[in-house]
Order: sequence, then C-alpha cells, then structure tokens
Amino acid sequence: MSMWLYLFVLYFCGIWTFSSGRKHLLVTLLSLEFVVLVLYLSVYFYLCGFNYSLFFVVYFLIFSVCEGSLGLSILVSMIRSHGNDYFRSYSVLQC
Repeated sequence: MSMWLYLFVLYFCGIWTFSSGRKHLLVTLLSLEFVVLVLYLSVYFYLCGFNYSLFFVVYFLIFSVCEGSLGLSILVSMIRSHGNDYFRSYSVLQC
C-alpha cells in the first residue's frame, strides 16, 4: 500500500511542477515526462499484481516516446525561430 501512496505523491508532484507556470519550455517537457514515467510504473505494477500480459505497457512506452520526441521537436523549432525557450518571449499570434 505504501508503494501506491508513493506513486500518488510522485504523480501530484509532477502535476504541480507542470502547472506552476514555469518560464522555460524544457522544464515543462521534463515535468510531463516525469508524469508519464510515474504512470508507466503505476500501470506496470498494477498489471504485474494481477499477472496480466504486459503488452499494454509496451504500447504505453511507445506512445510516451513518441510524445517526448514531438515535444523535443517543438522545443527545437521554438529555439530556432525565437532564440530561446522562454514562454514570454513569443506571441501565439506570430506563428
């Protein structure tokens, strides 16, 4: 039971970091990856507890890697176009 409490606290620490309004896009992406990692561990321990097949965990890992690469590509394009990864330095209307 303490493992689930620990994962619950880790999940909300990641959500709090994501929603606290950071200045850099990289910190936001890292907090999202932290939340995905905690969810991955939760699903893995849940499925192992019932002796289920772990194919879903592999699919979840594949989608999380795709999400991470998409976030990094957005970060690279933002740095190339604006010179930094500050949220305040660009306007949404500039495209």
